[in-house]
Amino acid sequence: MKFLKNTFSLFCFLISFTSLAAKVDTLTIQSAAMGKTLRAGVVVPQSYKKAKTGLPVLYLLHGYSGNFRDWLTKTPDKQLLHRLADKYNLIIVTPDGGFSSWYLDSPLDKKTQFETFITKELVDRVDNDYRTIKSRDGRFISGLSMGGHGALYLSARHPQLYSAAGSMSGALDISGMEAKNLNQSIEKLLGPKEQNLDKFKANSVVYMADILKANDVKILIDCGVDDFLIESNRELHRRLVYNKTPHEYIERPGAHTWPYWGYALEYHLLFYQKVREGNSPLPPVSASK
Repeated sequence: MKFLKNTFSLFCFLISFTSLAAKVDTLTIQSAAMGKTLRAGVVVPQSYKKAKTGLPVLYLLHGYSGNFRDWLTKTPDKQLLHRLADKYNLIIVTPDGGFSSWYLDSPLDKKTQFETFITKELVDRVDNDYRTIKSRDGRFISGLSMGGHGALYLSARHPQLYSAAGSMSGALDISGMEAKNLNQSIEKLLGPKEQNLDKFKANSVVYMADILKANDVKILIDCGVDDFLIESNRELHRRLVYNKTPHEYIERPGAHTWPYWGYALEYHLLFYQKVREGNSPLPPVSASK
């Protein structure tokens, strides 16, 4: 009996040790664009030390009112990013995207230049500090809610940086937000909505279907059927079907919650793995849902 208990204890220890094999660094980055210091989490797989070549990088964006710790602390499985970094042999970067930046360079607020921060300052720092694949073939960007918008928005505007982009429960139409606090946060970036509706639409991913078609970035859109943002996700899907842009679209049971996003993340990494392997994961474009 004692032998069995000791064996079980050793087994639990090994499982725990394996789940903690990846390590997390915290980068402190001085943003010249915004004149302030920001942080990012970097999940480094166990294989990194022995890797003879650079590793791919997933840039994983948080949602409205969040910060760089969200993906590391709020998923039901607190070791999710560690486990996936090891399983897929890649580096996962969780940057600070501000409380309500929408990942834009605001023309009104010079302290909110998160497009420049994510696509220039952060990428440069990660590529300088880690052995990465320093080309678009080695970069994938994804995120949830505000970060889902940010991932598709930044990939549309900077296709030279990313081979694939994914959105989970993305807020894909910032011109059509109904929640007062969300509208107010965008107005601080772009000005009053009534007088600047053209700017709101120009910065909404749902109106970027033709840009996404012109870019060679593989797209994954993923949203729960009970999510309050489902209609803007369906609308972007319809527009991409209409203009014959290959993409993958997923609806499954779920709402705007961490259990949904924690479950969805591995689908995004499987999608990216197929892109990396050169096996197109995209179905032929057919009728809209």
